[in-house]
Amino acid sequence: MTVHSTRCEGKAVQLRGGVLLARIKQAAVIGAGVMGAAIAGHLANAGIRTILLDIVPKELTEKEKAKGLTLEDKAVRNRIAQTGKERLLKEKPSPVFHKNIVDRIEVGNLEDDLVKLSEVDWVIEAVIENLSIKQSLFANLEEVWKPGTIVSSNTSGISIHDMVKDRSPEFRSHFLGTHFFNPPRYMKLLEIIPTEDTSESIISDMKAFAESVLGKGVVMAKDTPNFIANRIGVYGLQVTFQKMLEDGLGPDEVDSVTGRAMGRPKSATFRTLDLVGLDTFVHVSDNVRENVDDAEEKKAFEVPALLREMVEKGWLGAKSGQGFFKKVKSEKGKEILVLDPETKEYRPRKKLKAQSLEMAKRAKSLKEQLRTLLYADDTAGRFAWHITKKVLLYSAARIPEIADDIVSIDRAMRWGFNWDLGPFEVWDAIGVEKSVARMKEEGETIPPLVEELLASGAKSFYEQSSEGSKAFHLGGRFQQVEEHPKTIDLARLKEQGKVIKANKGASLIDIGDDVACLEFHSPKNAIAADIIQMINYSVKEVSANYRGLVIGNQGDNFCVGANLMLILMEAQDQNWPELDLVVRQFQNAMGSLRYVDKPVVTAPFNMTLGGGVEVSLPADRLQASSELYMGLVEPGVGLIPGGGGNKELLLRYMDGVDPKDRLSLQSRVNKVFETIAMAKVSTSAVEAREYGFLRREDGITMNQDHLIYDAKQQVLALDAVGYQAPQRKQIPVVGETGYNTLRLGAYGLLQSGYISEHDYKIADKLAYVLAGGTVPEGTLVDEQYLLDIEREAFLSLAGEPKSQQRMQHMLTKNKPLRN
Repeated sequence: MTVHSTRCEGKAVQLRGGVLLARIKQAAVIGAGVMGAAIAGHLANAGIRTILLDIVPKELTEKEKAKGLTLEDKAVRNRIAQTGKERLLKEKPSPVFHKNIVDRIEVGNLEDDLVKLSEVDWVIEAVIENLSIKQSLFANLEEVWKPGTIVSSNTSGISIHDMVKDRSPEFRSHFLGTHFFNPPRYMKLLEIIPTEDTSESIISDMKAFAESVLGKGVVMAKDTPNFIANRIGVYGLQVTFQKMLEDGLGPDEVDSVTGRAMGRPKSATFRTLDLVGLDTFVHVSDNVRENVDDAEEKKAFEVPALLREMVEKGWLGAKSGQGFFKKVKSEKGKEILVLDPETKEYRPRKKLKAQSLEMAKRAKSLKEQLRTLLYADDTAGRFAWHITKKVLLYSAARIPEIADDIVSIDRAMRWGFNWDLGPFEVWDAIGVEKSVARMKEEGETIPPLVEELLASGAKSFYEQSSEGSKAFHLGGRFQQVEEHPKTIDLARLKEQGKVIKANKGASLIDIGDDVACLEFHSPKNAIAADIIQMINYSVKEVSANYRGLVIGNQGDNFCVGANLMLILMEAQDQNWPELDLVVRQFQNAMGSLRYVDKPVVTAPFNMTLGGGVEVSLPADRLQASSELYMGLVEPGVGLIPGGGGNKELLLRYMDGVDPKDRLSLQSRVNKVFETIAMAKVSTSAVEAREYGFLRREDGITMNQDHLIYDAKQQVLALDAVGYQAPQRKQIPVVGETGYNTLRLGAYGLLQSGYISEHDYKIADKLAYVLAGGTVPEGTLVDEQYLLDIEREAFLSLAGEPKSQQRMQHMLTKNKPLRN
């Protein structure tokens, strides 16, 4: 299979397949409902101009009547699509990276604008789940269809083949299913469902495009009811529901077991159902039940009477205000109640108390956690075992019906339902032999795939080697797990002996092509002395022996900041010399990153806060994940940035400014002050660029699995053009005049009641640092001067009792304190 290098939104991407999908520059989405509009929003996130179409309304709204509009007015005819577009700016969390992203979406309707579909490169259907409606739509679409244009359906379960069985062979060759999971921006899974007629090149190209440009994890699914993830996920939800009724438990008690204790999201089972929508769940269940032949499987997908009753009452979950849970006002304020399955009344929530749950919390690994829970002989253990057993057996029995391999099923459940481990990975974790022996004792039928595995002498579905993972397939063979060429697995590299040096907090790893990667792995990747030591070592080692350095990791978040507990303890002990030394060492380490003679590229993603920002800003480039929640949040814990964050953000804003331009100087300092004082955190990498954390030349990666690879390519590109370290700069500051201007603005907020006295004290210290102290306006100062006054302000605030209260509150409650 060939590998092509092309361009998309100004950066190089690797696409596999026979057709260059850089030609997908414009797309169309038909159907502006919640899902259709969100898909259009995510296409726009990826830089693709998108047309969003829906039907023409048959009646005027009261507002339209009041404006004197008619059914022939364009605003009325496009109203449904326009409403879908506007909804993108109202939903939380936002389906788009930035409010300006929606400018890439053009709205229209299916009567006036169908012909525009001849201009696009990809058409996605996302209308009501009705086969005849879809068939009619595709018949109309083919009349304006431009040969070569890809057409897909976002159906969650209707037969892909049946939708286009009457269309021309050429149209069918360009047609497939592309099942996005909701919300498309945040859910990684995309199921691609080809038919027998779909061109092989279209299949491979769409997979490559979705992975590299849309940032998706792609699983190839078969044209079977509800495909892979929903087929297994909904089965698991049905089993859980039925077991809850059988055991006489409540949704809240079940959720105590089926969330993080089992390596699944915090929303567990019933909060997840409320988020998805009970009507949606019923529709998906009914679709499977109506389209499978096995009587036992039909029975498994029968919707319980309680669930149908809830849907009939309009108790659909979050979208209707109540489902299994309901938020009410009480004497305690806002309270969440739960539905009692027996009385059908709402009651206060309670957690299931079980020794196995407490022991599982203390487990050192997910494998140990699962074994502790599933093999426990108490209410929680027996419940968890039963539903896990059923899902494992069902998953194995569905091969090769819904997928040819276990990897597709595991990835579908991890990417589509946010499980930490897929079914076969869970099976390996709890022990295949031990679990199967128990299943047989309980009278279960073991699927052929599992019997084959054990008969072959293997003890697990996956085998690990220095070359990567192998997975067991039907026919009694292990086969290499295919990995995307842009995936760099740091854990595997460490297993292969690629560690250059390591300590408790970080590792320096050789990631090939003479590039090293500094990986943080302290608790929450918080920065302490061990990480600072590794930064200093990495700078020297890379300077001597490597082409450049990537700073990145593959944890849950890039870095949540400095070790707050350490700062608080030193401050409470009034150990100022030690704290001063720690802060000075951090500042010096950041300076070494900036001025080392080899290129440094930081790869931030997800939560990148405080010290995580300070590690990122000195780098020559940032290669950021599109999902980047970045901010200097120190004021929330009573401090200001102490590791050079003020100076670095100021440098970015002052780049290229004329020191004599007073208005420009002050306006830029005002922006830096506002960003830090208000502890602004970006909701995406695009917004991080607006805040000044990312520059125009910094890159954004849509697929987080490719982030380290893309950062490495940045290092190699800088090295290839003869990289030279930056020179130290003199920085123009606004001085005493600007300091007073900043203080005056903060004082106004204090007088208006927007900030507290202590907020004002923090703002005053920050203003002093950003203004460069009380020097004359326009004075040029060096970086060390700014670092010294920053460190002094940081230590001063650390000694304040109210700052220490804020630090303590954050450590114990994990949320900021306003005092």
